[in-house]
Amino acid sequence: MSVLGGLLDGAALVFQPFALTLIVVGVFIGIVMGSIPGMTATMTVAVLVSFTFGMSPTEGMMLLLGIYGGALYAGSIPAILIRTPGTPSAAATIFDGFPLSQRGEAGSAIGIATVASFVGGAISVVLITFLSPQIAQVALAFGSPEYFALAFFGLTIIASVSGDSILKGMISGLLGMLIATIGLDPNTGFPRFTFGVTELAAGVQFIAVMIGLFGLAEGLNRYREGIGVVDVTQRISGITPGLSDLREIRGVTLGSSLAGSLIGAIPGAGGDIAAFVTYNEAKRWSGDADPPFGEGNVRGVAAAESGNNASTAGALVPTLTLGIPGDSVTAILIGALMVHGIRPGPGLFETNTALVYSIFIGFFVVYVVILIAGLLGAHLWVRLINFPAKYLWPVIFVLCVVGSFALRGGIFDVWAMVAAGGLGYLLRIDGYPLAPMVLGLILGPIAESNLRRSLELSGGSWDIIYTSPIAAAILVLSIISLFAPFLAEYARSD
Repeated sequence: MSVLGGLLDGAALVFQPFALTLIVVGVFIGIVMGSIPGMTATMTVAVLVSFTFGMSPTEGMMLLLGIYGGALYAGSIPAILIRTPGTPSAAATIFDGFPLSQRGEAGSAIGIATVASFVGGAISVVLITFLSPQIAQVALAFGSPEYFALAFFGLTIIASVSGDSILKGMISGLLGMLIATIGLDPNTGFPRFTFGVTELAAGVQFIAVMIGLFGLAEGLNRYREGIGVVDVTQRISGITPGLSDLREIRGVTLGSSLAGSLIGAIPGAGGDIAAFVTYNEAKRWSGDADPPFGEGNVRGVAAAESGNNASTAGALVPTLTLGIPGDSVTAILIGALMVHGIRPGPGLFETNTALVYSIFIGFFVVYVVILIAGLLGAHLWVRLINFPAKYLWPVIFVLCVVGSFALRGGIFDVWAMVAAGGLGYLLRIDGYPLAPMVLGLILGPIAESNLRRSLELSGGSWDIIYTSPIAAAILVLSIISLFAPFLAEYARSD
């Protein structure tokens, strides 16, 4: 009855004209900003959080949650249309979304991404509404050994996304990990690979690198192949998935939604890890899919999008129950609540029950708005790629520059983007996959810092890793994930 009472109190706060208007406005702002490569959900929420200070806590949260959900969903739009993720968590959507776009089926890909995003977000909100205390206890059990194991598990996915050559995929992944080591040592603060360049002390922004790898490099490759001025005619019909499409993605969407919710509840994990893990597991369990994952399979799009959107509500679990941010956006949400004198933590459910449940209900409404806006607006987004390619790609190059410059307001990130684009272009010429490099960039620092912290806590003993039941279980899964592609490749050679 306490949950029911909380839901009723929360609904009374959400279903007010101004609060609902803020949700719609937030979603549209998030979609617009998330569609621009480099304009992340974190950046957008951080810029606009000050506008909520004059509002009530519920109203402010409705605006920020709308931006959060809208931006994370919209990252799939450029990922599908131009092979450039709008947000880091949309990187996995490229694998199958862009091949669908190349076949003239961008409308279908965006429709699948929209439905999967709604299902993932809605399921995760329902789960956290009723299971927040229990999920928080599991998340609280994660320490440095568990985080290392989780990051290592994510890195083993490199073997699955390496394409035809696992060796080239491994080299690409190691290059990403090498780039991620540039900057200050996370434990000692000692500069690494900075070569006396002051700007490198802060590290290389991985978002700038991703924009270069997937935006600039793709455009350069298009012109090299002589199809830079050839247009792809997108099929505008079929945006709303039919019953056959829904049946095809049903299982993978539900499974990825559950997994994404749990991963999101782990502080610091975020939508990028959730997307890669759920995509990899969907690929593993799908067997000999037709078409294969990575060549335009709608289940790949559904897995990545339901997984990363499910992580958003999951990230609210440690935020509200423990006062620990689940990701960078929820860290900003904590600050927004503290401005109003509200401190997230174990006592929040007792002292501000109506606010907590208004956040749950409001987030559910956010995903309903995303579903409607996504399906109705998909016609406009699909038409973006129908512009003549000789005009489209120069515009994309400009957006790459603007997006990388907006990260920190400095020209250094633009040069980092250009360098990454040049590197990505050279790698593509020689057949090296770029997805493993992204995994190395994102997961390498997480694995390094948590491994070193674990060894410091144990006095240098590796026992701390495999004596943890959770870490040991994840490492077993990692070994299976690592060797499965090698065994499959060996079986095909026979």
